[in-house]
Amino acid sequence: MQLTRLLAGTAMASVLAGCTLLTPLPEPLSTKERLATIPVSGAPLSAPVQIHWNDQQVPFMEAQTDADLAVALGIVHAHLRLGQMELARRLVSGRIAEMGGPLASDLDKSLRVLNYGRGAEATLEMMPDDTRAWLESFVTGVNHYIANVETLPHEHQVMGFEREMWTAADVIAIGRLGSTDVNWLIWFGMLSQRERADWPALWARATDIGGVSIPSIGVESQTQESVFQELLLGFAKAGSNSVAVSGDRTGTGSAMIASDPHLGVFLPNLWVLAGYKSPSYHAVGLMIPGVPFLALGRNHQIAWGGTNMRALSTDLVDVSDLPESDFTKRTEEIGVRWWFDTEMTVRESPYGPVISDAPLVPSAGEGVSVALRWMGHQPSDEITSMLRVSQANDFDGFRRALDGFHVPGQNMVFADAAGHIGQVMAVKLPSRSTTPPEDILLTPDGQDAWEMPVTAMDLPAAFDPPEGYVVSANNKPANADVAVGWHFSNDDRISRLRDLLSGDGVIGVPDLQALQQDVFMPSALALRDLLLGQLDRADVGLTTDQQQVADLLRGWDGHYDAQSRGALAFELTAYAFAQRFRNEDEREELAFGGRFDEQLGVAIAQSSPDDVLVALIPAFDAATEGLGEFSVWGDMHRLGLRHPLSFIPVVGGKYMFGDVPIGGSSTTVMKTAHGDTDERHLTRFGSQARHISDLSDPDANWFTLLGGQDGWFNSENFTDQFDFWQRGEYVQVPLQVQTVAREFVHKMELRP
Repeated sequence: MQLTRLLAGTAMASVLAGCTLLTPLPEPLSTKERLATIPVSGAPLSAPVQIHWNDQQVPFMEAQTDADLAVALGIVHAHLRLGQMELARRLVSGRIAEMGGPLASDLDKSLRVLNYGRGAEATLEMMPDDTRAWLESFVTGVNHYIANVETLPHEHQVMGFEREMWTAADVIAIGRLGSTDVNWLIWFGMLSQRERADWPALWARATDIGGVSIPSIGVESQTQESVFQELLLGFAKAGSNSVAVSGDRTGTGSAMIASDPHLGVFLPNLWVLAGYKSPSYHAVGLMIPGVPFLALGRNHQIAWGGTNMRALSTDLVDVSDLPESDFTKRTEEIGVRWWFDTEMTVRESPYGPVISDAPLVPSAGEGVSVALRWMGHQPSDEITSMLRVSQANDFDGFRRALDGFHVPGQNMVFADAAGHIGQVMAVKLPSRSTTPPEDILLTPDGQDAWEMPVTAMDLPAAFDPPEGYVVSANNKPANADVAVGWHFSNDDRISRLRDLLSGDGVIGVPDLQALQQDVFMPSALALRDLLLGQLDRADVGLTTDQQQVADLLRGWDGHYDAQSRGALAFELTAYAFAQRFRNEDEREELAFGGRFDEQLGVAIAQSSPDDVLVALIPAFDAATEGLGEFSVWGDMHRLGLRHPLSFIPVVGGKYMFGDVPIGGSSTTVMKTAHGDTDERHLTRFGSQARHISDLSDPDANWFTLLGGQDGWFNSENFTDQFDFWQRGEYVQVPLQVQTVAREFVHKMELRP
């Protein structure tokens, strides 16, 4: 887990300092007891606000003004997730050493260089008055809670947080943390390879293979460097599936939508579930803690979801030859817990911060200075865009609202009550050539494309395609006149989703529920067939144990069910085979291409059977050993619910809340990502929230969070949805106020 591994190193200083890490967990609290802790009197409101809560502590807020609704929303976010919000605020501003001590200084320095808050003030200036009022009211609600709640969350005691008021700029910066460009994770890993003799071929292969994708439209112990990169991935909206089915296919005349975002797997969940109504807003859905808009959800007329489009929102620019006068410098003061504070100098080029100065970004070569030019450093107003989306009534309004959504680039999926469906590329991109560059580093004189950007209204969109559905799974969204991206996900998920939705049959909510839990991986079967094909052509005699492994592979149907012995045999065999068929450098090269299994398959097809068998037969022996240790896939592949504090040495065990068998794999629709391994492991990234809405019924909205809604340790709602998740069950969140009033049994009034 990304955040947990970050704290694994920093928390050691806490242990050595004998701080408050031995603080006991809070006493268990029921939903009713938790709600009683909210400061309901003296709120900064113009009139009372009614909040209905269900037994999972999901709120539905009724307010007489938009400003009062935003205040209530701030109070609710702080009540449910203040500890998580405070941790995110310190991460985004490079204040980790304030929590973890001197071991975190390099992480802080690297985050200060990234400077997520760089465009916050300019973004505030460009906001329309109603959005700025909404944002400021939300912050007022957060601060009311912080100032008046009697007991602060457990994280405050452990990490030394004080009661610190929030600003609108804090909210924008946290939104930018969630906008991290997933290309960084690939590029930062590749920078150190530029001095290799075969670098041009390696880069060409990475952009060629990564750029081939089915379009949606028209067709455990780690280094600090890896901790830094996993931290970015954990908060980036890096994955997801989202599908919409037209009214013709649902049989009701109205469309349906199903979305499941892929993010880091840890507690609390990275989403908050809420519903609300005011004069301008009436919607339900999922929100980022500390950010006041519904990222996916529905109103009476439309529903929306989205997946990261792996957009080219960044250039890495070689600024080594720029004169010193072109750079500006600023001094950053870094507070360090239990140690001396320190300072660092951050350099800014005309093209962005000099990222090669960050301690945890790999070097691109001796004397090479690299600037990060990122759309997220420019002012852009995603809050207004998503507020307008939540008010839209049709596809045109939906698309126009998203014209101001710039980062992170999203394939936004649309469905409406009239039965229409669609998809929009919500992004701001430089108008680059569709031909990949010859190097990962660009020159300053190659930056003209940034002067002619394109946005959602300039890019292709889909509306009511003839097949009756739209699907997005981090694949290439469309063939556009400008370069959209170089590194897309492989086609396992999108091809499987299309298979499940194709045909003439009626698609209902149970079909979408089954879709979200699907664990079939086409590429694994293709690789299995390649290996066994080479074995059959060679007609090699196998030992009894080896034959048993081969038989398990032949009988496997490609589903990564937790109880599948075939999936276990395949993973053990594939891992052992790759170790023997390609050396470490070659495996690293394949991984940089972004499609390890597919590239390994190409290598197998181009090799002689003898070369394959030299690696395959010993792999069967290794798999036999693994099959003696594990019985089924879920014995090795696990789902654990852990708070970031669980990786603290000695006392971390009390922050572990589950370790169960789980199905799925890295590119199944129900994504439960894992590394190449033959050892017991926990999935760290993947499906961790689910949403389904049937637009024929305002109340037909179902959600599940992996874990629970409440971030308060030992709350009744801290992990109460974990069982729902495993059983494929959902929490229904109605949109109609009369239904909410009847079914959400816990009542509260916030009073001025």
